[in-house]
Amino acid sequence: MPQWLCNQLMRAFYNKNRRQIRLLNDCWFFYRTRRQEPDSTESQLPQ
Repeated sequence: MPQWLCNQLMRAFYNKNRRQIRLLNDCWFFYRTRRQEPDSTESQLPQ
């Protein structure tokens, strides 16, 4: 997880800002799935 995202999540949890927590959580899942797409397609190619 990028450090900037981790810092913002910690700040959102500290301030109990549910809207910000949800937004950052969505950003993290989007970031994670976007980074995994190329790897998952390469592993499914026949050899």
